[in-house]
Amino acid sequence: MSEHAEFVVARPATVSLPVAGSSERFPVRRIYCIGRNYVAHVREMGGDENRDPPIIFQKPTDSIVQDGSLVAYPAMTDNYHFELELLVAMKSGGYDIPVAEALEHVYGYGICLDMTRRSVTEAPESPRLPWELKKSFDQSAPCSAIYPVEQVGHVSSGAIRLEVDGEARQNSDLNLMIWKTPEIISTLSRYFSLQPGDLIMTGTPDGVGPVLPGNVMVGTIEGLGKLTITVSNPAA
Repeated sequence: MSEHAEFVVARPATVSLPVAGSSERFPVRRIYCIGRNYVAHVREMGGDENRDPPIIFQKPTDSIVQDGSLVAYPAMTDNYHFELELLVAMKSGGYDIPVAEALEHVYGYGICLDMTRRSVTEAPESPRLPWELKKSFDQSAPCSAIYPVEQVGHVSSGAIRLEVDGEARQNSDLNLMIWKTPEIISTLSRYFSLQPGDLIMTGTPDGVGPVLPGNVMVGTIEGLGKLTITVSNPAA
């Protein structure tokens, strides 16, 4: 298709994230998410702590929110939760990536929030309820800048912490992930062709909980700076 093609509606903007220490930006293609990847979080959600295959879902690219932004309390819920996670940014990919080669495809790392409608009003509470209603709504993916591997190395351990209005709510270590980053990448590549620009949210530790309009969330991961997001009133 020609770069100069005309479109019948306005062309969506390219979604991107800043790159730490650079004026260049990281363009986002897809957002893959991993659920229940810390034993303590599996327990608090009432799940089995066995090393079952990871839960995989996606968020739309335009659900990304930049560091320092306001996010509106979403419609159709009265139970809006934070989930702080390590973010992995891919520079290359493909199908069936071996675990031993997975990190060769990583561009860098960041911090993200998997914002969640823990309950959805006017919808049945059932395992068959589509996860999109709980996980893939507008502004559900706040993300920090991306830190290139050349700056921070491959991040596999270190403190991961979330404060709400200055009070610690999540406080754990990345080395407690059940499925490590190379295993996550390899597993995803069995089902999808990973590509440059893909992001992977790697799962949250225990301590998830609700936020309300006016709350300020500050997420930190050792060596990756911080992500600050404020909850605002519902969109008009």
